[in-house]
Amino acid sequence: MLNTEQLKSDRRLVNSIDWTMTPDKAIEMYLEWGTGWVRGNDFVHSHSEESVYFVLYDWEKPSQATLIRRNMRSAEEIAKVTVPEDLFKEACDEDGYQPGVGVHPVNRKLKEWLCQAIGASPTNLQIH
Repeated sequence: MLNTEQLKSDRRLVNSIDWTMTPDKAIEMYLEWGTGWVRGNDFVHSHSEESVYFVLYDWEKPSQATLIRRNMRSAEEIAKVTVPEDLFKEACDEDGYQPGVGVHPVNRKLKEWLCQAIGASPTNLQIH
């Protein structure tokens, strides 16, 4: 598991982060039991495709953003970045409570903070 400094020094990994990916979208794209109706033409074509994206687990202390690498076979936690509690709480609150889930996407403010923390280039940043 990489820490913030190790992640920051891995430029190829930082540049591969999909800032538009969410936990829900990843389920839709990579797992056959996703509902499928929301993906349209946005789906995985082969086992070699993967996404790298941040998620928030609302049970973790201290508050962290977890970097996931997902493909059709598995999801691997590859890095954790400790984030400000207020930004973490705001992102989780913005997503809303879903009983039994506890996994949230990173919102705009937290994406911007993460970009600064890991040195992501704003030209590679697609925040929606």
